[in-house]
Amino acid sequence: MKPGDELLFLALGGSGEIGMNVNLYGCQGKWIMVDLGMTFADPAYPGIELVLPDLSFIEENRADLLGVVLTHGHEDHIGAIPYLATDLGVPLYATPFTAGLIAGKLEEEGLTERVALNIVEMEGEFRLGPFGLRYVPLAHSIPEGNALLISTPHGRVFHTGDWKLDDSPQLGDPSTAAELGRIGDEGILALVCDSTNVFQEAASGSEASVREGLDAVIGEAEGRVLVTTFASNAARLKTLGHVAQDTGRQVCVAGRSLDRILRVSKSVGYLTDFPETIDFDSAMRLPRRDVMIIATGGQGESRAALARIAFGQHKIALDKDDLVVFSSKQIPGNEIAIGRIQNVLAEKGVCMITDRQAPVHVSGHPGRPELAAMYDWIRPEIIVPVHGEMRHLMEHARFARSRGVPHGIVQTNGTLIRLAPNGPEKIGEERVGRLILDGDVILNADGSTMNERRKIASNGMISVAIALDQSDRPSGGAEIGLQGVPVEEDREAFLEEACAAAVEAARKNAGKEDKLKEAVRLAVRRCATDWTGKKPVVEVLILRV
Repeated sequence: MKPGDELLFLALGGSGEIGMNVNLYGCQGKWIMVDLGMTFADPAYPGIELVLPDLSFIEENRADLLGVVLTHGHEDHIGAIPYLATDLGVPLYATPFTAGLIAGKLEEEGLTERVALNIVEMEGEFRLGPFGLRYVPLAHSIPEGNALLISTPHGRVFHTGDWKLDDSPQLGDPSTAAELGRIGDEGILALVCDSTNVFQEAASGSEASVREGLDAVIGEAEGRVLVTTFASNAARLKTLGHVAQDTGRQVCVAGRSLDRILRVSKSVGYLTDFPETIDFDSAMRLPRRDVMIIATGGQGESRAALARIAFGQHKIALDKDDLVVFSSKQIPGNEIAIGRIQNVLAEKGVCMITDRQAPVHVSGHPGRPELAAMYDWIRPEIIVPVHGEMRHLMEHARFARSRGVPHGIVQTNGTLIRLAPNGPEKIGEERVGRLILDGDVILNADGSTMNERRKIASNGMISVAIALDQSDRPSGGAEIGLQGVPVEEDREAFLEEACAAAVEAARKNAGKEDKLKEAVRLAVRRCATDWTGKKPVVEVLILRV
């Protein structure tokens, strides 16, 4: 599919969902990609941690792809790069901090020489074919959050990336209202905008207020304090460094991703005043009142530092009356995993505070007042909501219309949109989907491997082995193995009946090469269904003796 003399927009991820952001812009025969993110798996993908976007559409058109432009360094915007960038074969463009995170990922995978990574200074401009691109700094919870001002022969697009408004940002210098107003003065065709907090009536709030809230709760604590937050939230790390100094505590950091963020931040001039950290052994030797631990794992991740500490699998330990502060928002879907850790901590007598009890977190995404302000400054002709589930996208379009934006269009992954001329208009549907990283192998998320695993996880598995003599008749009985089939105390009785059913099916179909194996499989599965109400996966092995 080659764009004509027009401006097209196509999301391959991040529209109709939160996470895995991938957006394409097409014009005069060429495409550019904005962001290349991933998401984390849910229970629908047993044994899987990472989910990646299916880029088949643009891989088939890679000759027309000019580059991948990254807005900021969150995993849902850059996380798929180590797995998919080499297949695209085009350069990457990012500001220094984001480039530092990407460079680390490429080095870990041995891809440094295979992927071209171009560093663009903050507020820098460059050109890719018919697209002029300029980074516009906006506040977010990670250094160098950026919007992209994309100039084309058909008008300009303001692609916000993730953003918020913050009068007292802890890191960076976001664009002012006057600067954003001047961008609007020059005319904006389309605002492609973050929808995450569109239902939030209040503004997200300033990071400065979090310092006050954390000072209050940590200042009152008598024991050890552990604060868990998103590792990428470098603004929060800066706040926590100040809080440690405010409350007279030394800082210990637990979690490799936190170490990486600190290292990359310092390498490009951020967090240079972060306090010197102490190691785990020193943290445990200090008086409990003198230490603050910053740890990963606030979303309940089983292998992160907080879970390992809670379950006694870490050098750091928490005791009765110590305090854990969850300085992050609970992501929908993580409630059970977080609750599991909180219950273990509660059993130890550890106190806990979340953003529901005290002002210890603010969001990095815009509430309705911030969205309204952005509309007033940018004054787009068209609103294109992204970065949200369908309920967010629909509400965002309604809200923008109520605030005077003339046109809006709600799209989801795979919906091909013409923004100009004569737009916005839906002009087609393109292939999209999900891939999974299963060990070291990338597979289709709904392919045979995952479907088989789901069936086994849901219904269990039975293995059947039958030996046949030279006349294709059963020689002896059948051997049957069970995995996850709910027969429990009836196991022996079930095995006896299932073996008999397998042998009988083999006897009736002796000499019928094309039917024998399937007949045995169905006979054993019918037996299992009669006993359990389940339909387990049945594998049959025929041996000839």
